[in-house]
Amino acid sequence: MTEAIRYEKGQDQIVVLTIDLPGQSANTMNAVYREAMGACVARLVAEKDSIAGVIITSAKKTFFAGGDLNELIKVGKPEAKAFYDRVLTLKDQLRTLETLGKPVVAAINGAALGGGWEICLACHHRVALDHPSVQLGLPEVTLGLLPGGGGVVRMVRMLGLEKALPYLLEGTKVRPQQALQAGLIEELAVDSDELLAKARAWILANPVAVQRWDVKGYQIPGGTPSHPKVAQMLAIAPSILRSKTQGCLPAPEKILCAAVEGAQVDFATAHLIETRYFTELTTGQVSKNLIGTFWFQLNEINAGGSRPHGFAPYVTRRVGVLGAGMMGAGIAFVSASAGIEVVLKDITLAAAEKGKAHSVALLDKKVARGQLNTEQRDAVLARITTTEQDADLAGCDLIIEAVFEDRELKAKVSSAAQQIVGAEAVIASNTSTLPISGLATAVPDQGKFIGLHFFSPVEKMPLVEIIKGAQTSDETLARGFDFVLQIKKTPIVVNDSRGFFTSRVFGTFTNEGIAMLGEGVSAAMIETEARKAGMPVGPLAISDEVSLSLMSHIRQQTAKDLKAEGKPLIEHPAFAVIDLLLNEYKRPGKAAGGGFYEYPVGGQKHLWPELKTRFEKADGQISPKDVRDRLLFVQALETVRCVEEGVLTSTADANVGSIFGIGFATWTGGALQFINQYGVNDFVARAQYLAEQYGERFAPPALLLEKAAKGEVF
Repeated sequence: MTEAIRYEKGQDQIVVLTIDLPGQSANTMNAVYREAMGACVARLVAEKDSIAGVIITSAKKTFFAGGDLNELIKVGKPEAKAFYDRVLTLKDQLRTLETLGKPVVAAINGAALGGGWEICLACHHRVALDHPSVQLGLPEVTLGLLPGGGGVVRMVRMLGLEKALPYLLEGTKVRPQQALQAGLIEELAVDSDELLAKARAWILANPVAVQRWDVKGYQIPGGTPSHPKVAQMLAIAPSILRSKTQGCLPAPEKILCAAVEGAQVDFATAHLIETRYFTELTTGQVSKNLIGTFWFQLNEINAGGSRPHGFAPYVTRRVGVLGAGMMGAGIAFVSASAGIEVVLKDITLAAAEKGKAHSVALLDKKVARGQLNTEQRDAVLARITTTEQDADLAGCDLIIEAVFEDRELKAKVSSAAQQIVGAEAVIASNTSTLPISGLATAVPDQGKFIGLHFFSPVEKMPLVEIIKGAQTSDETLARGFDFVLQIKKTPIVVNDSRGFFTSRVFGTFTNEGIAMLGEGVSAAMIETEARKAGMPVGPLAISDEVSLSLMSHIRQQTAKDLKAEGKPLIEHPAFAVIDLLLNEYKRPGKAAGGGFYEYPVGGQKHLWPELKTRFEKADGQISPKDVRDRLLFVQALETVRCVEEGVLTSTADANVGSIFGIGFATWTGGALQFINQYGVNDFVARAQYLAEQYGERFAPPALLLEKAAKGEVF
């Protein structure tokens, strides 16, 4: 077995510790690391008098990835004490290193995130490779955790509370140049030889090294929490944080506590405070939900979990985008940014140019922020060709139709494009609701037709829902999947159905909020409780964004389609409210100047005051818990129906898709994980109560009852 940490002493008496955990692509803080680091530190202490200093580096492409999530996800309340002691042992190793009395340098040859960055913080000097692949930071908060290896304590002592908090609370990651400017690292190196040479030179120039916070009289930059300026910031920090998390995500609150409390005591006590909060978060349910979805399931998706096997990876070279509106313009931008040639087509050249102008605006912002130089911006723009001619689509291996939600129009433009690009190209539709199998009839080979449902704004939203029509071939699906990864988005794969998965579940959320308004529940309460449940915006606000007229148009199209299939449209109590706002009150939504909300020019949007008089009823109020549960349960139940009908085929696609696509409450880990963590039996009982009180739509589907009976989870 190879050594987990190689200990090599050179003729200059400098010890190089090279971390190289066997059988892993990245170094993590697991049992093997803890044992190896313990042995190395003990040896350094024993040989202290004969060494000049220590360099810590890595044999992997990355420097160090952080905590071992396989280990962390298993730590429950019964293991809390053992875990707490284990973390303190790990921190004692780093503390021994930094109080050795000898210079210790981190030679950062790759990404150092989480625990990796905490190792670097325990060194006296940091040299990083100046390469785009190198990222530094503490992203633990995104997984419901806090930096538990001394990250909170050292960042606060190094930068001061005000400057350290964004790294801790937002998980901000920085590139080497930014890290140098921020004072996180001291030097940059162009290659690995220079990296080690600079580390050695610093050790020889600084034979005695002490951490700044260990120097007698050291003051935290900007002052402790009792300093008037810091106290002023801290007076408002909790309320700002609360307005962001709504109390759903415990990690940011615990990080703030650990940072502020730790800044008022000595180093050793601050370490204990940090470890207690870390243990509390690690053993809590929310971190389990987030690690399961945002780490394990997301990695499963990105590794091709839903991609058909047996097809070589396909690289899309040239994509034709039909329709240069907001969606088409966004798709053109992300494709060109990923190095793909784009032909952006609209009815007129002016309309196509307007779509390209969207990319110009986005790229100019990046240049202004220093994220791109002008040459890089111009290179991206040069990849976008605008046109009004179908003939210019020649040579495209993928066509994405992004025109208005109208079946005839979609068929017309797809068919015209297909005749130009020929039999080999894949034809995709960016529809959000129209079944793909029906749209596919517009082209001769339906096996080459697929749905690629993007979300608005395309440049920001991380998800693409890939829809497999009845005839879509596995090869086409594999090509669609590869394209989504190529443009750096997350693909989920669903089978064809009306509204697919995301639009269908999203519709239950908006409809439930609107239905409650129709029952007489206060509009302000509906919106507030939606945010308290963890939804990013309330159902009434988002309905205004989507526009009530579009919702009505989709409903009419659905009714027409179902009638042709000999099926009725199931009436929903929300429909009457939407019709009232549209037809009687003439309030179609935000774009038209008003819907459920008023949008004063230059002022803050606010709920339309008339909602109170026209809808609210004194006897229509229900408990805040019922409001929250109706909004979350209705989406989770619809997700189960999607699994039951075979629309969804993987739990990972369901959880990741629900959060990234429709903003389902992040703290839950996704729509199916919400059921798992609630307890399947308890969820069924609560759903039955909601069904009795508020309607059949809350009745648990057969699949859910089956899972409960067998004691299974999703």
